[in-house]
Amino acid sequence: MKNGTYERILAPIDGSDISEQVANKAASIAHRDSAHLDLLYVIDTNSMSGVAAISVTGDVVYHLVQDSQTRLEGYRDQVLELFPDLDIDIHMRFGSPKKVIATEFPQDHDNDLTVIGKSGLSRLERLIVGSVASFVVQNSKTDVMIVQN
Repeated sequence: MKNGTYERILAPIDGSDISEQVANKAASIAHRDSAHLDLLYVIDTNSMSGVAAISVTGDVVYHLVQDSQTRLEGYRDQVLELFPDLDIDIHMRFGSPKKVIATEFPQDHDNDLTVIGKSGLSRLERLIVGSVASFVVQNSKTDVMIVQN
C-alpha cells in the first residue's frame, strides 16, 4: 500500500454465487486506486485425492482446467465491461485454496489486498473443512476485505 491506496489486489473466485460480487468489488477498488487486479481460481487438489477415492485421469484434469479458464475469462470480461482500462490478469493454481490464497499467491505477486467472499460453502461443508475466508483472515499478510453475500 502506498499513500493509502492499494497497488496489487487479489480476488480469488470459485464460481460460487458470490464470485461475481467479489470480482466487481475488487475491480472497483482497483479502478479507484489505479491498482493491478489479479483474478485467481484455485483447483483444490485436496478434494481430488480424499474421500471419494476416485481415479483422477488426465481427461478429468483437462476438463477442470478448461472449466476454470472459462470461468476466469468470463469474470475478466465482465469486469472489463465496467472498467475497460483496468490492469487485470487471470491466474489458475492447483493446491489448497486456503494456503494458496492466504500466503503463496500474495507472496509470489506482491498483493497488498485480498478481496474474498464470505463463503462459497454450505454450513455443513464449513463445519467439515473450515471456511477459506476465515483461514485467509487469520493467516494472510495482506489486508483482507470480506464481501458479504
